[in-house]
Amino acid sequence: MMTLKNNTELIEKYIEGSLNPSEKVLFEAKLILSPTLLEQYHSQKKVYEMVKSYHRMKLREELETLHGTIFSDSKNSRFKLKIYKIFNL
Repeated sequence: MMTLKNNTELIEKYIEGSLNPSEKVLFEAKLILSPTLLEQYHSQKKVYEMVKSYHRMKLREELETLHGTIFSDSKNSRFKLKIYKIFNL
């Protein structure tokens, strides 16, 4: 029987897409045969999605802060113009 740690590692590899084709087929068969493994998979995938979403949100906040800092300071007006030119804004 697979341990929780082994399941977690296997699920992680499956989610990342790093299993080779035969490992992937075997894992998918195990998902069909084991409701417990399927539940662990769904839980782990949900956690990964939440972490990814959180990091995107934090990055967006940091970029907005940086944007506000750079573009609101009159010392950076030349830099601002260069950026606008680069991105055709």
